[in-house]
Amino acid sequence: MRTPHTRTSHTRASRRTLAAVALAGLALLAAACGKEGSPPVKGPKPGSLPVYQVANGFQLPDSPVWRAAKSRGHLVVGAKEDQPYLGEKDPATGTYSGFDIEIAKMMSASLGFDPGTIAFRTIASANRETALQNGQIDYYVGTYTINDRRKKQVGFAGPYYIAGQSLLIRKDEKGINGPQDLTGKKVCSAAGSTPLQRIQHDYPRAKAVAYDTYSICVDNLLTLQVDAVTTDDTILMGYSAKVPDELKVTGKPFSQEPYGIGMPRSDTALRLALDNAIEAHEKNGDWKKAYDATLGLSGVPAPQPPAVDRYGS
Repeated sequence: MRTPHTRTSHTRASRRTLAAVALAGLALLAAACGKEGSPPVKGPKPGSLPVYQVANGFQLPDSPVWRAAKSRGHLVVGAKEDQPYLGEKDPATGTYSGFDIEIAKMMSASLGFDPGTIAFRTIASANRETALQNGQIDYYVGTYTINDRRKKQVGFAGPYYIAGQSLLIRKDEKGINGPQDLTGKKVCSAAGSTPLQRIQHDYPRAKAVAYDTYSICVDNLLTLQVDAVTTDDTILMGYSAKVPDELKVTGKPFSQEPYGIGMPRSDTALRLALDNAIEAHEKNGDWKKAYDATLGLSGVPAPQPPAVDRYGS
């Protein structure tokens, strides 16, 4: 016979299992025909996204990446597909949306390519440098933190946004208010990511768990298999906004994560051209319009864009 405590635990586990299923299937629900009482679409509102002016006659002959794309007729861009409001792929249509996706489109327009022709490819965090080095993608836009270690392998334009590492927990969790409370706790992050490395190095008493994607971490959080998910606050705010009755972001950010656009390290011409493009789209209002239509839907107003770092130029 089950005790009241057992019944309560079973109820919570069942409820969170359903929440996990709901989170994984939310994109499919959004793609379905709207019905009264159905959940709101979590993504850019129709007509709210900026239209980016394609630079006519643009030339960048000193860039091997640009020359190859010009010959191909379009750009190939690496992205994330499971980060709400940042980089998310609709499983029904294959369409990518989010703030990072808009940044990728701005860059395409500035390089003389119609943003509608971009071929997006989902690349996991652990595979970003390899994909750029092997020429699988022309550039990468996907919550990609600029740091000195990565600069030895790839080039970076930007930053175009500053995030901060934080923690996502279950809403009824009382014992985790920051990284200092992670001793003995299972903390999940993406393999190869900066947040995972920081937890392993700075908080070794936490039990770090790694998967290829943050969505798997969130599913494991909802089904009681881990105690927290850690990554940039921007990503966590998106997941929390999808199931606000189950999840919350706790504490203050405990790092600074400057997001950059990754590209082959030797292609300085492309890097400087993208630096120019970032500044131009911030100045003409495209950056803020794109933020408001995507990441701004999480309820956090647009910050001031960071200064571009033209290192080595």
